[in-house]
Amino acid sequence: MRSRTARSVVVVLALIAIAASAAFLYRSEKQIAESTVALRAFDLHAREATDALADLRSGQQAYVAAGQGVTFWMPKVASTTDSITAAIHALRQSAGSAEARTSLDRAAATVDDFAQIDTRARDYLKSGQPLMAGDVIFTEGAEAAVNAARQVEAARLAEHRAFDQASSQTRKLEAATLAIGGAIALLALLLLVRVPSVPHLELTTAPLAGLADESSARLVPNPPSAPQAPEAPRAPSPSAGPMMKSAAALATDVGRARDLDDLARLLERVAELMDASGVVIWLGSTTGADLRPVLAHGYPPQVVARMPAVPRSGDNAAAAAYRTGSMQLVLSRPGGASGAVVAPILAADGCIGALSAEIRHGGEASETVQALAALFAAQLASVVATAPAADTGSQTKTASA
Repeated sequence: MRSRTARSVVVVLALIAIAASAAFLYRSEKQIAESTVALRAFDLHAREATDALADLRSGQQAYVAAGQGVTFWMPKVASTTDSITAAIHALRQSAGSAEARTSLDRAAATVDDFAQIDTRARDYLKSGQPLMAGDVIFTEGAEAAVNAARQVEAARLAEHRAFDQASSQTRKLEAATLAIGGAIALLALLLLVRVPSVPHLELTTAPLAGLADESSARLVPNPPSAPQAPEAPRAPSPSAGPMMKSAAALATDVGRARDLDDLARLLERVAELMDASGVVIWLGSTTGADLRPVLAHGYPPQVVARMPAVPRSGDNAAAAAYRTGSMQLVLSRPGGASGAVVAPILAADGCIGALSAEIRHGGEASETVQALAALFAAQLASVVATAPAADTGSQTKTASA
């Protein structure tokens, strides 16, 4: 392209495309960050509501417990019920997914049912029928409190799924924007490259020896222009970085491990690459009823020795990963505990265990960390599948630093 005006237009269009792509990426990343903060706040308030429901059930049961006074516990249960109702309403207002709002509506209705059950229990106590009050409290009241807690937890998980889906769609849009911006920049670069001029043929008159007509014409090419200096060679593009090389080497070493002793020597590298403060490998029992830790890194031996078995139906991330065969996230709390990533260990017969890692600095939401956890869990399947059953009573091994 030789026209100065055309070159200027191409440069301006390329700059506009790059600026628009950068602005979109900035806004989308800001939106993801704000959504992450909102999700963590929702998660925190949902857990607080669940804990309050457990206190509510215990307070109501204290009505008929020996040595407890109803004069203290009845006002306590009433105030706790009001605070839970307000907390569920606040969660309902901040929920971003329809599924979470539906679960919270059910939880609010269940809390209302609990309040009616509590009124009946108080009436029985006032009329001198403690046995009837106890029957209502330990059956209907306990069931209502547990159901409300489950519905709040279902809303929390629904918010996590909605966040993951929205983040995935935003990442895809970011990738498409980068591809379009890069294509426009490359096209502009190609258009701005100078095309070498081709010598053209000009019709001139000159006398030719041996010919009678001195006005005969011949084609004489214009002298070629001076050769241009060769362009400097471009620097090679930077490599993808050492992380992928380290991950590939570690995955190879994990795949070559023959037993748990070999894995124990590799867990430190797994934790370092994922920026994890602690890593635990859980293996399911032969009956599939629970998970038990078989290998750990980053925890004191006394802590590892006290790690309990996790029931398959347990209400935690390891049990959920074992049941569903899908990755589970535990987001970190501001000023509180670290987050965690739990990846299922999948074999040909299904899920046989889980790899859990406590991640520092809020990195559990990183797709890179999640991909590394899934990669290592997949490599672990071939090793732990041949390990002794988790319910044989073998002691958990602690990987040495």
